[in-house]
Amino acid sequence: MFKTIKNDLPASIVVFFVALPLCLGIALASGAPLFSGLIAGIVGGVVVGSISGSKIGVSGPAAGLAAIVLVAIQDLGFETFLVAVVLAGVFQILLGLVKAGVIGYYFPSSVIKGMLTGIGIIIFMKQIPFFFGFDGKLKDLFTNFGAIEMGSTVLGIVSLAILLLWSSVLAKKGKIFQIVQGPIVVVVLGVIYYLLTKDTSLNIAGKNIVNVPSIDTYINDFKLPNFAEITNPKVLLTAFTIGLVASLETLLCVEATDKLDPHKNVTPTNRELFAQGAGNIVSGLIGGLPVTQVIVRSSANINSGGRTKLSAIIHGFLLIVAVVLVPNLMNLIPLAVLAAVLLIVGYKLAKPSLFKKMYELGWQQFLPFIVTVVGIVGLDLLKGIALGLVVGIVVILIKSYRNSHFLHKEDKSNGEQKMKMTLAEEVTFINKGTILKELDSLPENSYLELDVRKTRYLDYDIIEILEDFALKAKERNINIKLYSERGIVENPESFIEFFKLRPKTA
Repeated sequence: MFKTIKNDLPASIVVFFVALPLCLGIALASGAPLFSGLIAGIVGGVVVGSISGSKIGVSGPAAGLAAIVLVAIQDLGFETFLVAVVLAGVFQILLGLVKAGVIGYYFPSSVIKGMLTGIGIIIFMKQIPFFFGFDGKLKDLFTNFGAIEMGSTVLGIVSLAILLLWSSVLAKKGKIFQIVQGPIVVVVLGVIYYLLTKDTSLNIAGKNIVNVPSIDTYINDFKLPNFAEITNPKVLLTAFTIGLVASLETLLCVEATDKLDPHKNVTPTNRELFAQGAGNIVSGLIGGLPVTQVIVRSSANINSGGRTKLSAIIHGFLLIVAVVLVPNLMNLIPLAVLAAVLLIVGYKLAKPSLFKKMYELGWQQFLPFIVTVVGIVGLDLLKGIALGLVVGIVVILIKSYRNSHFLHKEDKSNGEQKMKMTLAEEVTFINKGTILKELDSLPENSYLELDVRKTRYLDYDIIEILEDFALKAKERNINIKLYSERGIVENPESFIEFFKLRPKTA
């Protein structure tokens, strides 16, 4: 693992600078003490990173859980909420032990790509106000240009230019530009800029600077879980909800991260659930928010050249150093610099070329993709994924409906029409409509060759349709020849009796 330290150390520093404001921001959005977000970030890096089998995944507090956490804290109180976090961790460990990690593999690739793109767009949009030093929402920025801070804007533009130049030009010029990453350079530049422009017209206000709480804040506000409420039904329901949602987010992030990984490592999903469960138990016990694997940190790790889990672990220790030893130094970093880093991350996740590529793959891929993107951006992460999954299932059903059989028609020399119907490898009740329609459209006095030699599964609903058709065929003078693994049968008396004896069928 230490052979890749030259890659992992610079990547861990970049992930640290990305994670620091996210930990604080998610804690704020969750209605929790700010330090609880930092604790979750530390646990996600050190504890989860050590146990996890993912080489490039990074865990921490997740924005997708913020709404659930906010309601839970308001309803239960923070100490009782921590009990739910611990129990959620226990639930996740059980999921790992029963090998529930395969759930992530059942999400279509188009939905996973849509999730990445939607998250990328949200990251990009949310960083724009910080980039301009604007204290407000993005929609208000366009009607209130006077509130833009010139110092943050200048620093943001310069930082963005350096990052683009570093990745596209300088990184190809020499190893020094690969070892020393662009984000590290712009963070150092940001601190110097802030100190030099304090008393000028290009100064940066305190509200646009990172604000890391001191260790004294944690010690004074430290709270233990209130285990007296462990049997409270509300606690159990909250624990189940957090455990389920956190596991789903983690598994989807694992799938997405493995797709982004240039070295195509495969993460053991059951072990990942176990690691996340252990992380949530520890986080809950010491006053932290629930953790999941997070695509923002993970993609920043990948983009910065991280190779092993060492980068995630080191980023956790860097968070400890930041809050214990150098909180004052961290509080000199302008938010505009971090916004520039995250703008690059967001753009790489939601490149315009990806929309074109998905469109060119056809509507079966593009429709679930774009629905997922719109759902995540317009609603939230889980609802967007759910909508994309529903659309993906509908697409599969439509494709399955169409691909149940092949029908070939030809005219015999005596004028009799000959039809040859070959059933697919798997034919289910979904295909009832299309097969019934084909059989009912066969003309009287015709000849049907029904080939089921390649069919490994034939739903009983389809067998019933064939049984009914056999009766109609006699009335309409339609001769049937059945080709199967057991031979050829002319006008079978009963399809139900025949397929009861045939192996590998319903």
